[in-house]
Amino acid sequence: MFNTKEFYQASAETLQKLYHGRSCEDVRARYDAAFHEFEAIYGEADKLSVFSVAGRSEISGNHTDHNHGKVLAASIDLDIIAIVKKTDDGIIRVKSAGFPEDTVSTEKLAPVFADTGRSSSLIRGVCDGFVKNGHAIGGFVAYTTSDILGGSGLSSSAAFEDMIGTILNHLYNDGKVDYIEISKISQYAENVHFGKPCGLMDQVACAAGGFVAIDFEDPKAPTTKRIDFDLSAKGYSLCIVNTGGSHANLTDDYAAVPAEMKAVAEYFGKPVLRGITEQEIVQHTAALRKKLGDRAVLRALHFIRENARVDRMLSALADGDMNAFLSIIKESGNSSAMLLQNYFAPKAPAEQGISLACAIAASVLSDDGAWRVHGGGFAGTMQAFVPTAKMAAFRETMETVFGAGSVTELAVRPLGAVAVYHA
Repeated sequence: MFNTKEFYQASAETLQKLYHGRSCEDVRARYDAAFHEFEAIYGEADKLSVFSVAGRSEISGNHTDHNHGKVLAASIDLDIIAIVKKTDDGIIRVKSAGFPEDTVSTEKLAPVFADTGRSSSLIRGVCDGFVKNGHAIGGFVAYTTSDILGGSGLSSSAAFEDMIGTILNHLYNDGKVDYIEISKISQYAENVHFGKPCGLMDQVACAAGGFVAIDFEDPKAPTTKRIDFDLSAKGYSLCIVNTGGSHANLTDDYAAVPAEMKAVAEYFGKPVLRGITEQEIVQHTAALRKKLGDRAVLRALHFIRENARVDRMLSALADGDMNAFLSIIKESGNSSAMLLQNYFAPKAPAEQGISLACAIAASVLSDDGAWRVHGGGFAGTMQAFVPTAKMAAFRETMETVFGAGSVTELAVRPLGAVAVYHA
């Protein structure tokens, strides 16, 4: 039977890095429950491996990756964990808490139309991507549990994809596949097998660890840079507020953002906006308005300015300048609201939870914090950087408006996708 005492002794330092600030009892209770569920489903095992993949929070670079832009993101201390046993039958079986078990044969990796939009398609897609990239795959059984809030913009699906890749990497490839390649394989799985045309930011940010700057100028080989910055040491918490909005029926709103940006780029004979200057946009605005309308021009301006903000934010972090950092966060939020226009869906003007949350955050935090849309927008969550002294007031006010539990306080963790324990 698997020796959990040995596991906790061997992984103590890693667990401390992953869940700094949480009680050891709470962390252990969560892992103990996962071990128990694995055993109940798959039986006792002498050797098990344990993996963790972080959720992520976008810090700046709202809707820039799909036009080869720049992003600053962070791995957070909400994660998906997996208890895993290697098998020799070529079958992958994954039981995720709250969902039916997925079963995928590693010998049948072509996309399955009937599985589009299902987690089994992500497993198959990651396997397919590993094989196409010349890596080994094989069978395993796994139990996973996640505290990444679904629909919150914290990238639960990207974390799941990265998890499958991380498991295959350590079980069958001696951990030699780097996180960038795993991220690109995960994106391939989501694009081709799952049927969602996502960018690459989510997968990279979940896998990288800490603050990470990502430049997608060459999306086939994005450059990344980890940033050493301790937000909690500055006396701030990263929070998200669930405003209760639904992401249902918003696919066309999300799709319109990259489509309109690329339509502006096409006017200049380019496939994406990267490389086009604001001066060029302004000089051709009259023609662009006539051809594409005002919103497309505004979204193009957002892209150009947001890219520049990422560079300014990196400088602020490098200098440890919290005031500059907070100021740029608010600039990013204002640009998303006014130029990108993803604070609410045009089809549902009565539902403006993100705008309302930001307005209330401004009242509570004033000049002491910052707030902006979180993730793709149109509905769902807002993001706030809250000083410790105002955390209680911020939570009380927001939960009075949006309900108990609507505020989630996060920490940036230094490790993204990691083998906590590998037998």
